Amino acid sequence: MGYYFDDSRSINAYEGTDVKAILTSLAYRFMGQNLKHDLYYRAYTNKGIVRTTDYRYIVDFNKIFPGSKDKDCVWAFTKLWNNGDGSFGIDINCFGPMEMYVNGELAYKSDIFKERYSETATRVFIKLHNGWNDIRFRWEKTKAGFGGQFGTWIGKWDLYTLMPTKERDGQEGFVYTGLVDDKYVPEFEVGMSEADFDQKLYPDISFPDDGLGQLSHMYGQPEGKKAMAWTKAFFDEMGTKPYKFRLNSRGACKVYVDRQEVYSTEGGASEFDVDIKFGDHDIFVESVCGGDWGFELTVDGVELESAAEVKGFDDVWMYIGPFEADFEFPYDKACDMHHVIGEPKTYWRLNAADTFVRPYNENTLYGRWNYPLGVTIYGLLHTAMEIGSEDIKAYIKDHVQLCCDTLEYALWDKEQYGGATSIHNLLTSIDSLDDCGSFASTMLEVNKYMPLDGVKEVADYVGDFIFNKMSRLPDGTFFRKDLMHSFHNQTLWADDLYMSVPFLTRYYKFTGDIKYADDAAKQFFGFKKLLYMPEQQIMSHVYDFKYDTKTGVPWGRGNGWVVFSMTELLAELPEDHPLRGDLIDFLNTLCEGYLRLQDDDGMWHQVITDWESYPETSCTSMFIYAFSRGIRYGWLKEPEKYVKAVFKAWKAMSKTSVDADGNVYGVCRGSEFSFIPDYYKYELGWNLNDTHGTGIVMLAGIEVLRLSDFLAE
Repeated sequence: MGYYFDDSRSINAYEGTDVKAILTSLAYRFMGQNLKHDLYYRAYTNKGIVRTTDYRYIVDFNKIFPGSKDKDCVWAFTKLWNNGDGSFGIDINCFGPMEMYVNGELAYKSDIFKERYSETATRVFIKLHNGWNDIRFRWEKTKAGFGGQFGTWIGKWDLYTLMPTKERDGQEGFVYTGLVDDKYVPEFEVGMSEADFDQKLYPDISFPDDGLGQLSHMYGQPEGKKAMAWTKAFFDEMGTKPYKFRLNSRGACKVYVDRQEVYSTEGGASEFDVDIKFGDHDIFVESVCGGDWGFELTVDGVELESAAEVKGFDDVWMYIGPFEADFEFPYDKACDMHHVIGEPKTYWRLNAADTFVRPYNENTLYGRWNYPLGVTIYGLLHTAMEIGSEDIKAYIKDHVQLCCDTLEYALWDKEQYGGATSIHNLLTSIDSLDDCGSFASTMLEVNKYMPLDGVKEVADYVGDFIFNKMSRLPDGTFFRKDLMHSFHNQTLWADDLYMSVPFLTRYYKFTGDIKYADDAAKQFFGFKKLLYMPEQQIMSHVYDFKYDTKTGVPWGRGNGWVVFSMTELLAELPEDHPLRGDLIDFLNTLCEGYLRLQDDDGMWHQVITDWESYPETSCTSMFIYAFSRGIRYGWLKEPEKYVKAVFKAWKAMSKTSVDADGNVYGVCRGSEFSFIPDYYKYELGWNLNDTHGTGIVMLAGIEVLRLSDFLAE
């Protein structure tokens, strides 16, 4: 298996184009295909069918309809977007009879066994087509139960669906009928108005028609407390003109335009003029509770708009509170929509029962936190500095800053809504090194060059998990257990040296506490004890404690992570550290093993001992990185032979792993593990522009430049 593209368009550093040109192409391609975009905002109600801690939806209609009788049924409707045609796996637990329909076809029907053993999930692969897919469920009441749990089979996968009616288009979740006869078949169409459907649809988010103001409905009547409301408007008159505001307030109220107070009242109906210049302006209303409270505000000739473009709810106002009367409202933090504010913490909501504004990161890569992006942004950062690109540096800082800004909100969101977040789905459900170490390491690296706000809080959160909470063997070596992704339980992976050591190294420098570097150094010898294959001087990918043996398969990238991480640590470890000499010896041993396995073209392979497996770009890049650093820092005892290997490998990659548009080929996708090499060789293919390799290729190129300068000197 190989990978091919039009050689006439390839970039070859040895045929007229220098390494910086390759780095520039890679960096700008990545940034151009993953443009900066802020979060999305959706209306959300935490009633009815909701996601829980395992990121699947759950519903118990016995609680929603306590008067239900045997054979009563409920139908639920939602829609799911899919890019392309294909199958998709979900896990289903049924509490009673349950059917699932996908685009009109029956995709799942429970039976007596599935209903009897409701604690056991059934994995179902559903066929989805490109675009919106119509998903609906039917549940029937029995004495055993009434409802079910269903959704992603992969722990922490942020998969959600959207309500399919005209009125709620854009809200997360499901609409569902009340109790219907077991013979009832709905005539429901995606996008239809609820008024045209023959059943009332739930969840019901209407407030009672009792004459009270909206703030009384949202917050009760906490005497003396205040709340803020926010909208915006475009004022289209040229210059500065007076606009008439009309306010009807139930109690004390202040109006602000662009955070400047323009009017106050003790209550009642009033009109007032405000001089406003052409353009967009924010409007805020501060209300104080003195009994019933709330307001209505309009501006003559001006249409108010939602300040955050909240999808799925037709109202122009968002509300937040209640706060103590003397609370100084933090406009910047509240209005960037990335933070919770006040004490107790709170966030924006909408004028409907149990209905809130909820942020979602729907970007494919920008602003996300995961381990492949950690190494991608690491490579992008040093490429930006190497080529002197201020716009790429700004892009990187904004990406990482968004991750820092939103962790506090995400942890609050988890507690508020039951566990499944749409921002920081990994850190809020943290149970593995994959969730935290790689990106947190890059965060600290970015912070060295471009200081970030809130970085200490995020670093300490990650540091506490890795150092104090991550599962360990008796000797302190990290391993995987009790994970949501249960396939990994009771295993130890070579990958986890990268998921832990670079962060511990940078956290040592960040805090000044040597215990983190000590922990990082010890990990290599714990992993060596279980994964090292002495006859070949390389590492097995995984140790499986279920069978108490290493798998014996030397996966390319798994081996790359080991030496890549070792050089990260050695670059910062004090010269007099007691384990430094042993680490350097181990580095030399491994590098000798890897050097023997470089193919005639200069590449290393997916299974590094099997040249019939495809040449793999990310491990080749990491061996370049480790060899180059070993030469430059003086760790490798016979540097001359590694010099040739570095340039031979870079020449091979410049011909076959990148093209003139900055695309990266031959990077193995994210892996599971196997005891046989055929899984890696035939099933675990490569993806174009996979984030497991893009940044590593950049780092390899930077090391080629640095090694060239080093040798020239």
